[in-house]
Amino acid sequence: MNLAIWLDRSAKAFGDLPSIGVGGRVVRDFRQSALRVSRLAGGLRNRLGLSTGDTVAVFAKNGPDYAETLYAIWWAGLGAVPINGKLHESEVAFILENSQARAVFVSDDLADTAAPGLPEGVPMIRFASTEHERLLSSDGIGLCDVGADDLAWLFYTSGTTGRPKGAVLTHRNIAAMTWAYFASIDRLQPGGAILHAAPMSHGSGLYILPHLARGCCQVTPESGGFDAAEIFDTIERWPGTSMFAAPTMVNRLTRHGGPSPTGNLRALIYGGGPMYVEDAQAALAKLGPCLVQIYGQGESPMTITCLERQAIADTAQPRYLERLGSVGLPFANTEVRVADADDNPVPVGEAGEILVRGDSVMKEYWNNPEATSETLRGGWLHTGDVGKFDADGYLTLMDRSKDLVISGGTNIYPREIEEVLLEHPHVDEVSVIGRRDPEWGEVVVAYVVGAAPPTELDALCLQKIARFKRPKDYVFVDALPKNNYGKVLKTELRERDAARRQTA
Repeated sequence: MNLAIWLDRSAKAFGDLPSIGVGGRVVRDFRQSALRVSRLAGGLRNRLGLSTGDTVAVFAKNGPDYAETLYAIWWAGLGAVPINGKLHESEVAFILENSQARAVFVSDDLADTAAPGLPEGVPMIRFASTEHERLLSSDGIGLCDVGADDLAWLFYTSGTTGRPKGAVLTHRNIAAMTWAYFASIDRLQPGGAILHAAPMSHGSGLYILPHLARGCCQVTPESGGFDAAEIFDTIERWPGTSMFAAPTMVNRLTRHGGPSPTGNLRALIYGGGPMYVEDAQAALAKLGPCLVQIYGQGESPMTITCLERQAIADTAQPRYLERLGSVGLPFANTEVRVADADDNPVPVGEAGEILVRGDSVMKEYWNNPEATSETLRGGWLHTGDVGKFDADGYLTLMDRSKDLVISGGTNIYPREIEEVLLEHPHVDEVSVIGRRDPEWGEVVVAYVVGAAPPTELDALCLQKIARFKRPKDYVFVDALPKNNYGKVLKTELRERDAARRQTA
């Protein structure tokens, strides 16, 4: 089943309802979007000469063209490659090359970042440009036939080495995610909206699909960014609004001094990083019983476990705080197991690696059979995350992974940063960890053996990697803690860092 069939369905059933909005404005209704998408799909096929299975990248900030471009890619039977707008040009270049993208759509503000790494012969189409309008003036085509296991979304997610891997998400995978949304998060009602304040290249963009299927509008803030006052104002203009947010965004909404939103806020779904119990309690008090927590990975998009709104709002439950600190129950269409090093299930209450199985789990890693075999061994997705189940089936994350830093809902892998810092001639050793932060969840901290000036280390990072991965603090030490085999003990380093901060 082609996911774009939901646009066709909504155009027929809810044609006059808004499909695209910016701020408080309706940009297009579903009937207009369907016509525009069929023409853009025709342009991809007949003007650019793309064929079933080709990939098309989207490197853009949130805006009114984003969702319709994804629809057109699917309508044409192609695979979408959404790219994080915060990435460095070298990272964008790798993804464009590795994904074998045949075309790339960009917003004006990111065109200069994409251009240096554009493979030869690959057209770059700026939104609202002459070339974009030319494609939109093409003859429309009918919905192209695709298989359930054909590529829909190529989701690039860093591995433990920091080298991006493309998780192949099929039409079946994303449909399963959509059914999971309806079962555990919200049934949705036609005429509602989803406000995309988080990047549409990631979790917020994946939630385009449930809302498309139910005739809800895709809304982006007028500014294109995240401002708590603007978010509240925009919610007031759209009844039945849902929003996906990283915990740091939820915390900013909680701390905003203005009034809480009205009943227009239907669901605030958070995930992508640690939400501390005290922060969740404060959000519930400020925003009301609209909170839902999800735990997922790019390899099982938005679909591993869910802490439903009833559990978050049930303050009278005897084990309320324990449940609030968990990530909830497995989604109804997902099997979740906590296993030992041999992949055997461990008893309730014991920690182990979280394994996942179900239709939401990716098909494979793009052109990477070794990583696929390792991650999907035995038919289970090995998340690399450590957790434990309680007797009621609630899963608690013990550690998102041994090394992973999650800052503002974005995954950052220390090894990638360490390799950059080690290029400096006066850095002998380095170890990067995450430090708890009340706003970002975690911030990146580099422990350095050597005598390199922090300004030079900053400059090196800005040359090589995305700005958001740059360490926020450099701590210079004589030696790093290691075990008998010479491996750096990051757990001990994090403990030392926490103690150091307490005494500072």
